[in-house]
Amino acid sequence: MNSFTQLENRAGRFVFLVLVGCLTLAAWLPARATAHEVTITNSVTLKHGEKLNPKFWVGNVDDPVPPPDYLPRDHNRVHKWYWRNNAHNFTFYIIGIADKKFRRSGHYPDQVFNPHGGWNWAVCKYKWARLPFVSFQKHKFAFYLGWRERGNFGIKLTFR
Repeated sequence: MNSFTQLENRAGRFVFLVLVGCLTLAAWLPARATAHEVTITNSVTLKHGEKLNPKFWVGNVDDPVPPPDYLPRDHNRVHKWYWRNNAHNFTFYIIGIADKKFRRSGHYPDQVFNPHGGWNWAVCKYKWARLPFVSFQKHKFAFYLGWRERGNFGIKLTFR
C-alpha cells in the first residue's frame, strides 16, 4: 500500500469520526445545555419533481448568472461562475432543507460561528429529521460541519 492510499484511508476515517462525533454531540447537547430556538422560513419554491433530475443537482438555482462585479473583464466569467459552486443545489435542496420551514435549536442557532469565538452547535429540526451542526473558531482557525443556519449542508476547515 503506497503512502497516498494510507493518507486517503486516514482522511476517510477522520471524516467518519468527526461526523459520528457531531451526531453524538447533537444528540447530547440540546438535552444538557441551554438551547435557544429560532424558526427559519425559507421562501424558495421549486417545481414539483425538479429535485429528481440529476442535472438540477449540479446547478445554482439561486444565482445562475454571475453578478456584474464578478470578473468583469474575463470572457470565461460565466463558465468560472458555474464551477465556483457547482454543488449549490445539491447542498441546499437535495441533502439540505433550504426550501423548507424548519426550527433550529442551539447555542447561537441563527449564526454559523459563536460571535465570541469558541464552539457553536445547533440542530435543524424538520419533521422527524434531526440534522446536526457544530463549529469552532479561534484565532486563525475556523471549522464547521453540518447543516448551517439556512438549512444547507456545509464543511469548512481553514487556517487563515
